[in-house]
Amino acid sequence: MNRSNKEDAYARALETFHIEARDMVQQMEQCLLALEDAPNDSDTLNALFRSVHTIKGSAGLFALDDLVRFSHEVETVLDRLRAGALTLNDQLSSQLLQCADHIADLLDHARQAPGAALPPDLADDGQALLKSLRPLSGLPTTASKPSRSTELVAVAVPAVWHISLRFAADSFLHGIDPLATLRYLASLGEIEFVETFDARLPALAELSAETCYLGFELRLRTEADQATLDDAFEFIRDQCVVHLLPPNTSTQAYIALIEDLPDDASRLGEILVGCGAVSASELHRALASQHSQAAESSAAAPLGEILIERGVEPELVDAALRKQSRTREQGESSRFLRVDADKLDALINVVGELVILSAATKLQAEASGAGQLVESSQQMTRLIEEIRNGTLALRMVPIGESFSKYKRVVRDIANGLGKDVRLELEGQDTELDKSVVEKIGDPLLHLVRNALDHGLELPAQRLAAGKPEQGLLKLSAWHDSGSIVLQVRDDGRGIDTERVLAKARERGLLAANANPGHDEILNLIFEPGFSTAQQLSDLSGRGVGMDVVKRNIEALRGSVQIASQRGRGCCMTIRLPLTLAIIDGFLVRCAGSNFIVPLDQVEECISGQAGLSLDHACTVIEQRNRPLPVLSISRLMHLRGASSQRPSIVVVRDGVRRAGLLVDQLLGEHQTVIKPLSELFSPLRCLAGSTILGSGEVALILDVPALIEQASQAHRASRNSHTARQRLAAEPQPA
Repeated sequence: MNRSNKEDAYARALETFHIEARDMVQQMEQCLLALEDAPNDSDTLNALFRSVHTIKGSAGLFALDDLVRFSHEVETVLDRLRAGALTLNDQLSSQLLQCADHIADLLDHARQAPGAALPPDLADDGQALLKSLRPLSGLPTTASKPSRSTELVAVAVPAVWHISLRFAADSFLHGIDPLATLRYLASLGEIEFVETFDARLPALAELSAETCYLGFELRLRTEADQATLDDAFEFIRDQCVVHLLPPNTSTQAYIALIEDLPDDASRLGEILVGCGAVSASELHRALASQHSQAAESSAAAPLGEILIERGVEPELVDAALRKQSRTREQGESSRFLRVDADKLDALINVVGELVILSAATKLQAEASGAGQLVESSQQMTRLIEEIRNGTLALRMVPIGESFSKYKRVVRDIANGLGKDVRLELEGQDTELDKSVVEKIGDPLLHLVRNALDHGLELPAQRLAAGKPEQGLLKLSAWHDSGSIVLQVRDDGRGIDTERVLAKARERGLLAANANPGHDEILNLIFEPGFSTAQQLSDLSGRGVGMDVVKRNIEALRGSVQIASQRGRGCCMTIRLPLTLAIIDGFLVRCAGSNFIVPLDQVEECISGQAGLSLDHACTVIEQRNRPLPVLSISRLMHLRGASSQRPSIVVVRDGVRRAGLLVDQLLGEHQTVIKPLSELFSPLRCLAGSTILGSGEVALILDVPALIEQASQAHRASRNSHTARQRLAAEPQPA
């Protein structure tokens, strides 16, 4: 490998480290937040420890010394936490969350300024955190080193120590001989048993004489004290992972050792032998007992039960079973590949071009009249559709990963405001396009902050209103008719519509004599700069945000709706398309122009409406005893082409709202590759993009939520005008 290739390989490895380290930091946060509800959950504690341990070990490979030192101190505290020497409380949880933030900052610095010294403020933050952690780590808080006699465990009579050794692959290159280490230990006493771990051994053809593949678990009966045993490993600790468990070690220490075992042992017996809970001979006797039971009857007791009957602590068996389960899960996860999102985007773009080419080929085949060519074209279309669906599925990710980030946000903001808030997450397995997840993050964050700041009351206020002291904030997600619905709901005070109405009139958004409905008043909060806050806060009150939220959601071809009940709470509902790349569409024609309606939003088609013509862009007809606002696409777009004398209506819906689109022709389903529109089309809020048909013509994609909103506004305006005329007609006329 030449120098350039080595540098490229190093750069790729470093990039992979940063991605995985970010995942570990996120896992740290999730574990810490989960531990606030279940502080004694050993699985979560161990997962938290492994996250920091992984960051420290990987950072050492890239000589990120500042990150290694800081994460080592955090790891020490977490090790005491999982061993039961510390108890997790709110203060310690907050400190560890701050440590997670600092690790993220160190990662950012390492990425942005490789090899540079830490900025003074970042270094000071780290020192302050370490100072707060030092009393918890069990390490000296000053530079003076305590006397060795106070640290060591004195053993005046022969006692049994458990020793775990894992030698690094390059140990031989550093002059370390594992067998010499074992011989020296044997000189200190009697090795009662030794178990060799050879899971790293490769195939014979790949065996290297310069690589150490072995590890050992052993029991040593000796009169030597801890200082003597520590000295035995003084010169090999840098190239060997050593765990030294003294006599009468607690069960928790053995459980911690189980967690630190490598993931190459997938059997319960191997794990228990590895941590020293049982010897190899004890395991063999237990297995022999299990085999004899199986020979005598059809069912034998599980190995764990047999070992417990023979005196092994149940907690150790449970810990080993959890380790076994995680090892198997990691084996499953190894089947997954981490792929650069840009490569997926490029693949989807190519698939989009294939879809367009397929449509063109299909038209040409049908025009040729050649039966075999038409059949081949249809088969190609089906295959490309499978490729399209498979490619789009690669970009689908669960929304739960995004939802989990708000746990920390809710915790910190609620604590800062003095509010007690419970966050509930629902539908975390709901999947949508990764690009949508990335772009919806900021609008969702704004809605969550608003709910915490404006919606939910202080505990005393809730009690006075007859509510539970703890407020509820709920994030939900589900699929509905080819769209994804996200909901932010709280059980707070709700929106004060009278105050909103007064503020709107004060700002001139409404005429003094206007009488808007409940929903119209709620939608006023989306006006630019609108705010009813009486005082500014760090979170909100400046009138910047809700209009941006709506604009960002509409840019994703989505919609947002509000429901609120005074004193009961508020609910924000966001409806988004599953993907922004390729959709199934319904092709229609109006006045000679082509339009695409997203197929998932088409409810039904009513063809051949003879005599139906609109004097305005919108009217209301009756359909199955229900009013249906109908929009004329030709009039709405100011199209000048000839219109059909027998137009059709495409009934579309967005959630519970419905509308009809008056079109000239229904041309059928069409696979649609979404292309962005230029800035010239930005004033037209009813367009979501464009596409290229197989004939080479361009079709515009209709934005159904925007069209339904426009139809609803026209319907309300017509209704209000009719009411005003009736009121005017009922007034007595002057003589």
